[in-house]
Amino acid sequence: MITSGPLGPFEPTWDSLTRYEVPNWYRDAKFGIFIHCGVYSVPAFANEWYPRHMYVAGTREYEHHCATSGPPDQFGYKDFIPRFTAPRFNAATWAAWFRESGARYVVPVAEHHDGFDMYSTRYSKWNAVEMGPQRDIIGELATATRAEGMVVGLSSHRAEHWWFLNGGRDLPSDVQDPAFADFYGPAMPETTPPDEKFLDDWLVRCAELVDLYQPQVLWFDWWIEQAVFAPYRRRFAAYYYNRAHAWG
Repeated sequence: MITSGPLGPFEPTWDSLTRYEVPNWYRDAKFGIFIHCGVYSVPAFANEWYPRHMYVAGTREYEHHCATSGPPDQFGYKDFIPRFTAPRFNAATWAAWFRESGARYVVPVAEHHDGFDMYSTRYSKWNAVEMGPQRDIIGELATATRAEGMVVGLSSHRAEHWWFLNGGRDLPSDVQDPAFADFYGPAMPETTPPDEKFLDDWLVRCAELVDLYQPQVLWFDWWIEQAVFAPYRRRFAAYYYNRAHAWG
């Protein structure tokens, strides 16, 4: 896990990090598969931002949710989790399709903005191994992807979880219930910078993904460009590159 000192040739400074050389396979890989699959696949309405918009009055997601599941103080996003069982999910079948399509790499979302982890994490009980499918979806996909000769990547959208469900603060909803604060997250205004606790949590979760699955691509959404993330980006990049160096 991340420590205060370097674990290899890279240090958490831009001068050091810019010496990293992009691998040739990545320069040549013209086509990859990016996957969104999670609890939001259960309502299957609009897109993967359903959990945010179902808590925003006046949106089509909110209206759909109230009409089909009930108001969000009676049926919240967490209540979809028991229905997220993925009974027909077969990682080997997916990977075979991806290879046949000509893809060179596969990037599933390990955690989307909603805060539900699709892998076996030590940092939250709200994950696909302990709830819902009760399977390590990411682990199964990683194994199947490599078996088909493709490169494994991952995507983490944890940064956006700082504010993603803040609509639930503005209307009656289970987001305001302290019993579910560890799932719904801080739900802070987007204009409020993340605090040290959240940033430290982001960092160790990213390192965990690297150590568990050794992804050769790691994608983050736009919000880690916030200035407050800068030292954490450098620390994580150094850790990631040093692990890659150690693994060859």
